[in-house]
Amino acid sequence: MPTELFSPLMTAREARLKTPLALAYVGDTVWDLLVRRSLLRSGEKAGALHRRAVQLVNAAAQARASREIEPYLTEEEWDVLRRGENAHAKHAVPKNQSPEDYSRATGLEALMGYLYLTGQIDRMLQLIKDGIRLAGMEL
Repeated sequence: MPTELFSPLMTAREARLKTPLALAYVGDTVWDLLVRRSLLRSGEKAGALHRRAVQLVNAAAQARASREIEPYLTEEEWDVLRRGENAHAKHAVPKNQSPEDYSRATGLEALMGYLYLTGQIDRMLQLIKDGIRLAGMEL
């Protein structure tokens, strides 16, 4: 994998100046990609992989993972997560998700986006693995 894909794109200061929704925009993709990449190890067919990914890449699952990793966050990480939770998207919450879960998921996505953009890849991967494991979800 090209290393520039995981090189820091900006400083922590520059990333903190981005809106929480911009960070969540990137973090949503990072979460999705890493979950799907991990699922490939199972050797299941594409349909089964997709169904499993849908269970892990949705607001309810991300909200559970967010709750589980909260005690392990640094002050800086907690601030990014909280800002993401408090951000208000201009679109409606999807019908099959609760507003609380959607807000918590946005916070988690903002944190993942922040960590990715600042090159904190090992920390991001650890939080994703821990969140999924501690929430009782299997990859």
